[in-house]
Amino acid sequence: MSTKVNVETKRGRAIPGRAIKRKQLTGWLFVSPWILGLLLFYAYPLFSSIYYSFTSYSILREGRWVGFQNYTDLFKDDLFWTSIGNTVYFAVLYVPVSIFLGIALAMLLNMNVKGMSVYRTIFFLPTLVPQVAMAVLWMWLLNPSFGLINAMLAFVGIDGPPWLGSEAWSKPSIIFMSLWGMGQAVVIYLAGLGDIPKDYYDAAEVDGAGWWKKTLNVTMPLLTPVIFFNLVMGLIGAFQQFTLPYTLTQGTGSPANSLTFYVMYLYDNAFKYFNMGYASAMAWILFVGIMSLTAIVFLTSKHWVHYQGK
Repeated sequence: MSTKVNVETKRGRAIPGRAIKRKQLTGWLFVSPWILGLLLFYAYPLFSSIYYSFTSYSILREGRWVGFQNYTDLFKDDLFWTSIGNTVYFAVLYVPVSIFLGIALAMLLNMNVKGMSVYRTIFFLPTLVPQVAMAVLWMWLLNPSFGLINAMLAFVGIDGPPWLGSEAWSKPSIIFMSLWGMGQAVVIYLAGLGDIPKDYYDAAEVDGAGWWKKTLNVTMPLLTPVIFFNLVMGLIGAFQQFTLPYTLTQGTGSPANSLTFYVMYLYDNAFKYFNMGYASAMAWILFVGIMSLTAIVFLTSKHWVHYQGK
């Protein structure tokens, strides 16, 4: 059998094996920058961080192998547990509230009202504001002395709390600020609502269903794939909360570390104290935690996510 490989083109002309190899080489040359970037900036840091998490590496001095010492030290670190508590508090409240408000807003913005595109744009605009700028804006709005929020509350006879200056109100304030920028999720819910066929609503009306029953039995079940997506993305984002609290507190996590989130403490260990081994251990604990939660959501999805045509 001849070893020469020929391929018939659409025009019926044969392409010799050498030409095929040249095309393959050209393809590899085009994708090589992406492969190099993946290996250098993703694969190498990922796998090296596993090794560093078992060492005392700190950039300034050569590390040595310490086994599970970084992990055992973390479990004895009070600030580590405080940061986990703050992050879980934020995720448990922010994710469900953002899903509920996102669906409610999307349903309002899906109504057939004149000028609806303008309303949709208004709700999406806050997502275009950088997180640092948003933090500066909300520092002014929530200022207990001259902030607009407390001024409005005082107008109706309510004495506003110190917001970011209080341990009790600091985390709710962060949740409130984060909800202001959920326009992107609303757009995804709007796309999901637009994908529901009108025939289902017509059939429900024939059966005598009102608005509430159509929402409960048609809209919500067929919107579950979108809710599933936003739930997973919301969980991942909530557990990586960083820019907003870091900017608001200038990295201090004040008052009384009530705004010290997990990634903030990881960042401090890596780039303030140069404890790269300790920070790498924190990164892998976070990775395992997020992967476990995501896996639970995926495993339970078959019981509550409904796809059209299935």
